[in-house]
Amino acid sequence: MSTEHLKTIEQRLLWLSHWMIHHANHVRPKVDGIKIGGHQASSASMVSIMTALYFSVLRPEDRVAVKPHASPIFHAIQYLMGNQTREKMENFRGYGGVQSYPSRTKDIDDVDFSTGSVGLGVAITSFASLVQDYIAAKSWSGDKPLGRMIALVGDAELDEGNVYEALQEGWKNDLRNCWWIIDYNRQSLDGIVREGLFDRVEKIFDAFGWQVVRVKYGVLQRAAFAEPGGDKLRQWIDDCSNQDYSALTFMGGAVWRKRLMDDLGDQGDVTALIDRRSDDELADLMENLGGNCTETMAEAFAAIDHDKPTCFLAYTIKGWGTPIAGHKDNHGGLMNKTQMAEWQKHMGVAEGEEWEPFATVPDVGALKAFLDQVPFFAKGTRRFSDDKIAVPAIELASDRDISTQMAFGKVLDDLSKGDSKLAERIVTTSPDVTGTTNLGPWVNRRKLFARKAMADAFIEHRIPSTAKWEFTPEGQHIELGIAEMNLFLLLGAAGLSHSLFGERLIPIGTVYDPFVCRGLDALNYACYQDARFMIVGTPSGVTLSPEGGAHQSIGTPLIGMSQDGLAAFEPAFADELAVIMEWAFDYLQRDGEGDPDERTWLRDETGGSVYLRLSTNPIEQPVKRADDAFRQGAIDGAYWLRKPGPNCEVVIAYQGVVAPEAIKAAGELAGNRRDVGVLAVTSADRLNAGWTAAQRARSRGNAAARSHIEQLLGDLPGHCKLITVIDGHPATLAWLGGVAGHQTIPLGVEHFGQTGTIGDLYHHFGIDAASIIEKVNGLTPGRRV
Repeated sequence: MSTEHLKTIEQRLLWLSHWMIHHANHVRPKVDGIKIGGHQASSASMVSIMTALYFSVLRPEDRVAVKPHASPIFHAIQYLMGNQTREKMENFRGYGGVQSYPSRTKDIDDVDFSTGSVGLGVAITSFASLVQDYIAAKSWSGDKPLGRMIALVGDAELDEGNVYEALQEGWKNDLRNCWWIIDYNRQSLDGIVREGLFDRVEKIFDAFGWQVVRVKYGVLQRAAFAEPGGDKLRQWIDDCSNQDYSALTFMGGAVWRKRLMDDLGDQGDVTALIDRRSDDELADLMENLGGNCTETMAEAFAAIDHDKPTCFLAYTIKGWGTPIAGHKDNHGGLMNKTQMAEWQKHMGVAEGEEWEPFATVPDVGALKAFLDQVPFFAKGTRRFSDDKIAVPAIELASDRDISTQMAFGKVLDDLSKGDSKLAERIVTTSPDVTGTTNLGPWVNRRKLFARKAMADAFIEHRIPSTAKWEFTPEGQHIELGIAEMNLFLLLGAAGLSHSLFGERLIPIGTVYDPFVCRGLDALNYACYQDARFMIVGTPSGVTLSPEGGAHQSIGTPLIGMSQDGLAAFEPAFADELAVIMEWAFDYLQRDGEGDPDERTWLRDETGGSVYLRLSTNPIEQPVKRADDAFRQGAIDGAYWLRKPGPNCEVVIAYQGVVAPEAIKAAGELAGNRRDVGVLAVTSADRLNAGWTAAQRARSRGNAAARSHIEQLLGDLPGHCKLITVIDGHPATLAWLGGVAGHQTIPLGVEHFGQTGTIGDLYHHFGIDAASIIEKVNGLTPGRRV
């Protein structure tokens, strides 16, 4: 390790990151007249940490989640290494430019984990380590070096509750190979961190089995402490409040001198220690905290010789090395033009060389030779891929009443009995609802994962139980505690396994549908990274009647429609579910590009994740259906269960478990209304996406573009009325009337539920057959039923 080269790199990164932000805010023409931003101060506090990390200790197999506000440092690193372009740097926070926060899908450089919503990038590293261990334990994984999953953490991120949920889950799963490096600059957007907070935080890490490494003093400070009087200076630093330290940093060396002399007085040795330094040297000394010293950070990283989870508490100055260092307002503040001009002189960067990666470097050749040998970058980009897994045919016919949740469990149970590669690569997980979401048979056959085998005491003592839960390294289910954020973070990590580790997994998570909302931020985060997984929300709706309003989901169908990167389905019948799951297992693995499929105007070739909203209500199943129109319709989002005639007066369009109510109502209406149709909607999400995409295509000149739902509704007479019904928010299907201009009466659930029978609640919310008929009688012309 060359401390001289590290210092040079640190200063280059400090300049390039801050110039990129300055250029975006003060040089590039402003279009909207608003501040662009960029977090100069938060970047500055991380520059020494990231220099030491990336250029002295990281290996190609390591993966890093960069704190959102240190994004400019990350991109400066990639620019220095030739992995980022000047064009995109100049367009920082602009359209097509370097993104505000590291993004796997939007940035061109080597982002391991997207970050942005604070706390999530921290926690996903622990779940990525768990996924790495899961893969390493399998016979098919091959012999690959284990990497460290590293989070660069802003100290304010420790206010996020999901961080502590992840700590507990990590402890339960014997977490290893995970580093969290905390930028302890003690300043956040609204103020200064409370005194003594980290003493409490350290105890939490210690309780969950982490090693805590406190990196408080840089090499200058440690050298000064060894001088006569140094012990008194050290004690003063330890006793100084966060607010005072920040304020003194901003005011500079002369004020440091006065304050130290006032507090320490004329004490001979310590006075001489202070007097031996100029004001600038004294400021450098007092601001040389451990996290702002590349040599100290590199030593701290290199000292770790084990795989135990490790938390580095790196004391830093927010805005270190810049004119805004320590200022209370520097989180959102930026250097103005005058400050930047003076700082440019201080940094020695000539006008016209602001973007030059190696400006100010005295020996460019030597530095380039050093960079060529940095291990982390030695193998180039570290994005992997894996072959697609063939999906066997999934057939699931039933001659008895069955719920979609039961059918889901049956599909997985059937797969668990076989030896397909798909079954081998499926990993399931659930936040303490494994048995009640019908994963039990799968887990009984495929077992639970743990790095060390653990027997089931109930089996050993021959106590009867339906749950035969044995933990083994070969197990294919990861059991979680009741924390839905952890569920989606694990699905996100497992859903990136092909890219992070070169081995494809097919992650499937189950959760009670109303509690999708409890993990919504992490779900969005996983989708934003283009992680691939299947999430099954079950049971759903007021159909879960005995559980009451707290367990009855209402808005989740709208979440499914609005969440990018997630194809949402709500099948009513087992055969629909089988068709959708077979398609979904392939869809999870797609990564193509190109124009939408002109049959549906959906961009299915790009792939994505899948959300299944299921139910525990067993309903009568239709006769066996094998026609292509049904199969394709179930995938595309809808098909005619009862095709309307040419003079159709009423169409009932339903989604999900209310199918029997819609079918019953249609049967009773048929005697009084002409050519009644029943539209089985399996995915309002896909129907709506195809419809809006087809409209865009028509607006751009393709007059023939017609979506699937436009083709289904296009032949209905103009006087036909649509009745839509769902055990969920009625807005899910209300938009259908806009497709071809038909009057629409949307039925669904808009208010909290309560306990009761299914019949009670369906009638209360007006989604039973009688209510459908009532709406037809009261709101449409024609003979009353």
